[in-house]
Amino acid sequence: MQPYDLGAIGSVTRTPSKITSDLDRRKLRLTSVVSLATTGAAPLTVIGAGATTAWVVSGVLGIPIAYGAVAIMLVVFSVGYTQMARFVPRGAFYAFIAQGLGRVPGLGAAWVAVLAYNAMQVGLYGGLGVVTADYLKTSWHVNVHWGLLAGAGWLVITLLGLTRIKIVGQILNVLLYGEIIIALIFAVVMSMHPAGGRIEFGTLNPVNLFTAGAGAALVTAVTGYVGFEATAVYTPEARQADRTIPRATFITLGGVGLLYTFCSFAMAVAAGSRNLIQMATDNSSELIFVLAGGHLPGVFSHVGHILFCTSLFAAALAFHTTSARYHYTLGRERILPRFMARTGQHSNAPIWGSLTQSAIGITVIVLFVVTGWDPLINLFFWITVLGGLGVLVLMVAASLAVVCYFARHKAVSAQVNLWQRVIAPTLSFLLLGWVLWQTIAQYNVLLGVDAHDKVRWILPALYAVAAIVGVIWALILRSARPDVYDGIGHAGRRPGDEIAEPVGTLTQAGGAA
Repeated sequence: MQPYDLGAIGSVTRTPSKITSDLDRRKLRLTSVVSLATTGAAPLTVIGAGATTAWVVSGVLGIPIAYGAVAIMLVVFSVGYTQMARFVPRGAFYAFIAQGLGRVPGLGAAWVAVLAYNAMQVGLYGGLGVVTADYLKTSWHVNVHWGLLAGAGWLVITLLGLTRIKIVGQILNVLLYGEIIIALIFAVVMSMHPAGGRIEFGTLNPVNLFTAGAGAALVTAVTGYVGFEATAVYTPEARQADRTIPRATFITLGGVGLLYTFCSFAMAVAAGSRNLIQMATDNSSELIFVLAGGHLPGVFSHVGHILFCTSLFAAALAFHTTSARYHYTLGRERILPRFMARTGQHSNAPIWGSLTQSAIGITVIVLFVVTGWDPLINLFFWITVLGGLGVLVLMVAASLAVVCYFARHKAVSAQVNLWQRVIAPTLSFLLLGWVLWQTIAQYNVLLGVDAHDKVRWILPALYAVAAIVGVIWALILRSARPDVYDGIGHAGRRPGDEIAEPVGTLTQAGGAA
């Protein structure tokens, strides 16, 4: 198989329908894929809220060096990840693990992925609703319930989820550029006004990575990058995917890593090492506006707050598209009902995969409104941290899967050098495995609960339950539906096949009606 050769879809003619079975192939340019991945990471949200939370939670000054160190770890991870993406079709982590470690653990990973990405997406609704409500109340004296604002965001995302991915990518491009520009303006201003009149570089000292609380700092930093790995999910929709996907992955990591490191360093410079932790505790997500606002006209603060809100919206939209495509892939492989693999005739968007994600989102929003649970802590923070944990689990498993995949497939391993197929993925397995261990050990610190609180075990245990359900379902399929079992991790194909069984209406090889 040639790199990214997904094969023809089949030569079938059926009664015209509004539903087809394939995504919007070869439409996304490099910039759109980068935008989809980068907005999932939500740069301004991470800088404005993630960095301050990391200082408060960990008590470690070296958050800037933590962001830099994690970026390096993820670059190492991406070496093998992007090489395996050349030979494995849709599905990203799920397909990688299924083809590297086997179908049974692969299907377990599929349920972990569905839970993780849906958690990231619905958790962002809490932040979107609360942050927007606070801005309207503080700046415009308008009181709107967070649930109404979250619901409005949900409605727009639901509609955009049914449109062409190219349109979504263009929208995210505009929002992304806006939040990056305002973040850089704030960072430059803060670095030009250091506390005490002198720039301190202590937060960039690597020694900070080995102090007490460094594990929590690294874990929080990892959560800030979640979304970059989604580049591989868009393989079928990217132009010249063999070049676009690796480039998009490394551009996203490099750009986001530098942005996080520089902006968090600038905040530390403006606050001063002696006051940093206390200021972060007192001001939370307003820290960046407090530190930069006094040196800029008031309009910059308003624009920054608005882009902070749109950053949350853009991240929710990006994770919506990722979650929808996981549902789509599992439907294509008949693990979920086959109608989940249907796409719109004109939009080629995964219609039922998108609507399923929307149904989950509105259910969670209504649940939190009715129960009165805290949307900022219990929904935004806890659930997005839960999503980040799931993605970390998948990255550790995928690192091992890369090594096993190339060891088992000698024909393709000859096209990949030793660093790409063995050394880099093994190193990332060890590094990310250590971070995962630290995450579990310090999960109560991340949630801000007592070490004996049951929730610190209940939330991570959800992934164990999801994995077990997936494993059991795989074993059932192996006995009851071997044809479906054989296609696990192969995007609806049997191993060795070059065409996928069509679902819906197709008129010519490789084309949707």
